[in-house]
Amino acid sequence: MLKPVVGPIIGHTTTHQTRIFIRGDFQNGATAFAGIRYRITDSKQWSQGLFIKLGASRDQAGVLVLDNLNPDTDYEYQTGWFTPMSPAHTVESVAELPLQWPRETCRFRTRSGQPLQPRAYILGSCRYLRLTAGIPVFPQLGDRIFASISQLIEGAHPPISAIMMSGDQIYADDLNLIAPDREYNEIIEKYRAAFSQPNIQRLMSGTSTYMILDDHEIEDNWPANTETSDEALFHNAMAAYEIYQASHSPACSLTTNGQVDHSSLKHYWYQFSDGDIEWFVTDSRTRRNLSSENRRILDEEQEQALCKWLIESPARVKFVVTSVMFYPDRKMNGEDAWMGFPEQRLRLLETIRQHRIRNVVFISGDVHGSLTSRLTHSDDPDFEVHTIVSSPLSNSKLLPYATASTFILDQPLARTDAGEYRHTLTSEVVSQDNFAHMVVEAGHILVNYHDRDGKRLQTINIPLR
Repeated sequence: MLKPVVGPIIGHTTTHQTRIFIRGDFQNGATAFAGIRYRITDSKQWSQGLFIKLGASRDQAGVLVLDNLNPDTDYEYQTGWFTPMSPAHTVESVAELPLQWPRETCRFRTRSGQPLQPRAYILGSCRYLRLTAGIPVFPQLGDRIFASISQLIEGAHPPISAIMMSGDQIYADDLNLIAPDREYNEIIEKYRAAFSQPNIQRLMSGTSTYMILDDHEIEDNWPANTETSDEALFHNAMAAYEIYQASHSPACSLTTNGQVDHSSLKHYWYQFSDGDIEWFVTDSRTRRNLSSENRRILDEEQEQALCKWLIESPARVKFVVTSVMFYPDRKMNGEDAWMGFPEQRLRLLETIRQHRIRNVVFISGDVHGSLTSRLTHSDDPDFEVHTIVSSPLSNSKLLPYATASTFILDQPLARTDAGEYRHTLTSEVVSQDNFAHMVVEAGHILVNYHDRDGKRLQTINIPLR
């Protein structure tokens, strides 16, 4: 067996199940398979091999699903791909072959179902990796921070449950002014390069990673500047996104025989839970309506699902991920974020306030600056919402970092007959490459921002109620 060309990437993981993405390669048109075996860490007996067939329609990539695992348990695994001598082989028959598994052993940990147990996450967005003729330029700059994240994870207590990457995992439009990537093969090449750099590859092979797209997976400020000719661009970008980001997420359901059902992918937003903590990961990019009659950043189905979840979920803490900032608003070019959709934002805030929903935190990126902020209501002391922004993982020298002066901080976020929504920063604004280490404990959330070398920049304490 050969090592994966891209991956492995640990995706959606529960107390008893995990999804693992890998990509093989093309070999003279021969049929290719991916396989995996696993065991509880430091035990002696490997499981039987589990196999899936790879195909050109999904860039020789696939997702292996491990089921019936033990909760809160460390596992190790070996995975790779191969092309058997006979083209007549099936998923069942290759299991009988005397395969030589790759030497490299990776590890992952299943979730704990215990409530009130401290849990930790890594937050980040906006990873710039410029390509020229399909080759990364100074790739160490775009990959450096992931070595620091891995180093933190190795000694973290509580252990890191997951990494949340909230947009711009690739920049399909990094050469937009010269030669924008519009073809499927060009965009696919971006994913192959971005996810196969050594530090991010090592990180994602051992820590569950969740992703959602933002504009640069398609085109800057999508879809504000779309033209008729961009229909093909969108189709190509989403086909690549579905293979490399959505396939290992909860957005895809499983078939009765335990394989990922790619045909079940109806939308890109999804939910998942981690004990008594729940996440709603929105798609605030591809379902926008920019018409003046029904302007919305989330489509109606998604807004209804989000409100239903906010009202009905018994979760102790509720994280809402939105790739663009929920608040505070930017002084310039803020219309691309929730500032440009004030009616829908106010509906969500009023839902939270009127139903007295506690411990709602909005997670976002996009602005190339990191911060935390608290939102209150002038006439409702029970209302409180927080936001945690983490961006960028790796910036381009062509793009500025955000600073405190970037944001509108001296005006209410919204006004209604019932009062004003007022916000204030609860942190300094980080204006350099960084990531967030977020720890959820019984009475508070600790947010630690780290620079690209892993040095802690600041710590913020967000009380829970």
